[in-house]
Amino acid sequence: MRSPTTKTKLLLLAALLASAGCIKRQTRINSPTSIDPALLDTARAVVGAPDRTADDRALDVGRHPEALLAFIGLRPGMRVAEIGAGLGYTTELLARAVGPGGVVYGQNTRFILDRFAQKPWTERLAKPVMANVVRVDREFDDPLPAAATNLDAVVNALLYHDTVWMKTDRARMNRVIYGALKPGGIYVVVDHSGRPGTGITETESLHRIEEGAVRREIEAAGFRLAAAADFLRNPGDTRDWNASPRSAGDRRGTSDRFVLKFTKPV
Repeated sequence: MRSPTTKTKLLLLAALLASAGCIKRQTRINSPTSIDPALLDTARAVVGAPDRTADDRALDVGRHPEALLAFIGLRPGMRVAEIGAGLGYTTELLARAVGPGGVVYGQNTRFILDRFAQKPWTERLAKPVMANVVRVDREFDDPLPAAATNLDAVVNALLYHDTVWMKTDRARMNRVIYGALKPGGIYVVVDHSGRPGTGITETESLHRIEEGAVRREIEAAGFRLAAAADFLRNPGDTRDWNASPRSAGDRRGTSDRFVLKFTKPV
């Protein structure tokens, strides 16, 4: 067999470099360093507010909220909503980011409130910084009130998988969110990654969901995937343990998590 010529070797080298360049560019697109520096600086100021609680700051280590806020692209005056606000950790960050001129609809279901969130959620809402938050007690099937229209963004942070085992009509939920957003508005979903092929089968047992399953459901409502970020990725996660905050223990905040941004077409 004839050995490659110098020209062939150069062509192969060029192809490999081009391929590597493509991979590198894709990594930059998905990493927080690709986010608008001005948005990242603003997000860091929000996260660094001195009046945030010690409990919230402890969660920051595993949640990277400055990257999330910048990835969403929040600005003062925006109208946003959070589906499954829980205790309000993310809701408060959204409220700080949009400022007094903006509004945040923070939704919780009766199950979430009765199970663990009623007291801490109510107490958080009493804080002055939460004055721009509208409390929404509704089920996931129809999560937003009629007043929640022309929204800039809707966020679901680590709770999409819960809508599965709670037997939510997710097709309806996603249609409601689609209708509440303005054209060009965004829907951001963060969740614990399930193993390939598991789909929605481990949403209750491991509190995880396969990324592709989420994409299919949301795109079926008319959304288009606009971007994915890797700041919560952990390649070392075996994805075979329960990522629920009550079960994860010391591993809380270390699960492999996907961050997806969908847009409502203009």
